[in-house]
Amino acid sequence: MAEKTVLIISTLDTKGAETYYLRDKLESLGLNPLLMDISMRGEGPTRADIAPNEVAAAGGSTIEEIRASKERSRITHITIAGASRIAGERFAQRKLHGVIGMGGSTGSLMATEVMRSLPFGIPKVMISSTAALPGLSTRYIGTGDIALFHSVIEISGLSDLLKNVMDRAAHAIAGMVQGTITLPKAGKGKAIALTMLGPCEKCASSVRTALEGAGCQVIGFSAAGIGDRAMEEMISQGLFQGVIDLAPGGVGEHLFGFMRDAGPHRMESAGKAGIPQIISLCSVNHMTPSKSRYKPEYHERRKYDLDKYRTWVRLSPDELREVAAAFREKLNSAKGPVKVVIPLRGWSSVDYPGNATYDPEEDRVFVEELRRGLNPDIEIMEIDANMEDPKFADAVVEASFKIL
Repeated sequence: MAEKTVLIISTLDTKGAETYYLRDKLESLGLNPLLMDISMRGEGPTRADIAPNEVAAAGGSTIEEIRASKERSRITHITIAGASRIAGERFAQRKLHGVIGMGGSTGSLMATEVMRSLPFGIPKVMISSTAALPGLSTRYIGTGDIALFHSVIEISGLSDLLKNVMDRAAHAIAGMVQGTITLPKAGKGKAIALTMLGPCEKCASSVRTALEGAGCQVIGFSAAGIGDRAMEEMISQGLFQGVIDLAPGGVGEHLFGFMRDAGPHRMESAGKAGIPQIISLCSVNHMTPSKSRYKPEYHERRKYDLDKYRTWVRLSPDELREVAAAFREKLNSAKGPVKVVIPLRGWSSVDYPGNATYDPEEDRVFVEELRRGLNPDIEIMEIDANMEDPKFADAVVEASFKIL
């Protein structure tokens, strides 16, 4: 088996002995370790393959400037940018097969950001002593396919316990890069990205089954903010030939800063790539503000409790218009074919007669605003059914077959 190169990301000024131990362990497992030192304060020579001065230069600065600066946020950004550039170039040259990092809170934040700059499918392991701190694990992983390895003990001093942690992590990354794995691309049949949520799960399942029956590979994403944000990144990496976006509520959630915020570029990547898109509206007429950020008027809104943790609050007509305008701007920029499929009897399983938030007449506000100035090549299909009715799923499948 050809020797595989694993990039080690660490700070040798604070974790030198521990990093060298990991490097030697990887080498003993038949790997080619490539050590990158992202230290920002250390002085003197380094035994790294990629030294801090090279990282700084790749980030558009110098190590002297970084060491002299008191602007921690700025120099951290420069270091991450430089490390990401070097890692990306190595991967593009097919000289990088996996990446492993180690650190506390700052080291973990920096190393995992570099990892997230690499494409989906490259093995990534982060050994972190702060993986269990509330809120940090989600920041470390973000939208990346990163295996987070909680060291439990501090990465400080080569005790037998820490060696055990390093040994297990080394074997983990070795298994990932040396084992036989499926490449992250469709071997045959078109790869189609599909967004889904619980309130449109029946529709998503029916669409997936029909497309798989036609020879497509359908990859689902939970449209709860992180999943659909990751989907946008993977579309940009060229992994898909089409998108069925049943649940693009993250567009509005970003406008208002709610829990399913999918970022400013939600519903843009497919358009830029020129691949076909089917757009529908699961949850678009509802929002999910966190209870800690409730405005007083939200208590007076029509709402639906999904469970004891999550409540969907009905959007106002003005908010519906604002979201529709954002949809229109994004879809008008698309370079590929687009169809919008709208259910007239409720935009999810939550949207049904008798529920306080069910209001198909008010939903027309969104549709009318969307039509205003929409590219005439974009067809809006209105289906006399609830989104979870078989009739609606059939319409989505029919529209898909026409443009995918």
